[in-house]
Amino acid sequence: MEEVPDGIHQWLSVDQFPGHLQKYWFQRFKIWDKYDKGIWMTEDAWFGVTPEPIANKIAAHIAESAPKAKTVIIDAFAGVGGNAIALARSGRWERVFAIEKDPKTLKCAKHNAEIYGVANKIFWLAGDCFEAISRFVGQENTIIFASPPWGGTSYGEDDIFDLTKMEPYNLDKLYKSFTKYSKELVLYLPRNSDLNQIAKYVPEDQKLEVAHYAIMGASKALCAYFGDFNFDVAEEEVEE
Repeated sequence: MEEVPDGIHQWLSVDQFPGHLQKYWFQRFKIWDKYDKGIWMTEDAWFGVTPEPIANKIAAHIAESAPKAKTVIIDAFAGVGGNAIALARSGRWERVFAIEKDPKTLKCAKHNAEIYGVANKIFWLAGDCFEAISRFVGQENTIIFASPPWGGTSYGEDDIFDLTKMEPYNLDKLYKSFTKYSKELVLYLPRNSDLNQIAKYVPEDQKLEVAHYAIMGASKALCAYFGDFNFDVAEEEVEE
């Protein structure tokens, strides 16, 4: 078994699990189907990783609805690899790029991709996503998927979350930074995001697809699909 580096964890029992993260121990197989195969995590990663059923559904929606000419997808905030792994497993893309600036988190992502058998299908980029993504300037075959940090869990306290206050990157920063490189952009945002704020970035002659992703009837997040995506998706539940 590969030695787990410092600052990275492979928790094997609830007794090892940090007290403030206890609820995630009981959700571990909803987050990673192969958790017991040796998944690596950092403590912070539990707050940001996309549960596997949702990551798979998002990957399927992007694969089905994206323009056929788009053959490369970029995961701008790869984290410990949940979304990048799902995108690679979809089989839709000639290249999957995953960007992560934290070295320990990136080690987790690479290791977890090995567990899911897609390590050789993902090209890893270490660094700040807003800098690393500049290498794709002028490439017209790319789509950008971004699951940014939401600034903690306080967003859940609001009935409607103000995306101008999302930290450390608000909606305006994300949209303007990424659409310089691709007009096809998928943003993974809090379930209670202000849809009126999102709609302001859509040209008058276009429509915006927004999909809520739920587990057991409870919405976990939404995705806003900017650009020429072609599918008719309503709010639907992701089966366990």
